Amino acid sequence: MNIYVSNLSFHTSEEDLKTLFSKFGVVDSVKIILDRETNRSRGFGFVEMASEQEGNAALTGLNGKEIQGRALSVSVAREKENRSSGRNSFSRPNNKRFF
Repeated sequence: MNIYVSNLSFHTSEEDLKTLFSKFGVVDSVKIILDRETNRSRGFGFVEMASEQEGNAALTGLNGKEIQGRALSVSVAREKENRSSGRNSFSRPNNKRFF
């Protein structure tokens, strides 16, 4: 089960999250999302749990729990949506020119 975790302290490490979620079962992977420019945490990440049952236990046990001064928000991760690249995403109806 893939779990979305937000409202993380900027000081929370991937190891911290792994330790926290391991209390509920086997953690397959942990990824805290970093800002590309500053390489600092963006305050959210993902935890992959081995089973749905263990993932649900973690959701129940950790959602709203205060960690490093912040109340975690824990939910089932949604599939990544396809986004347009932004190029040619704007088009005028019937290619008409507007003056």
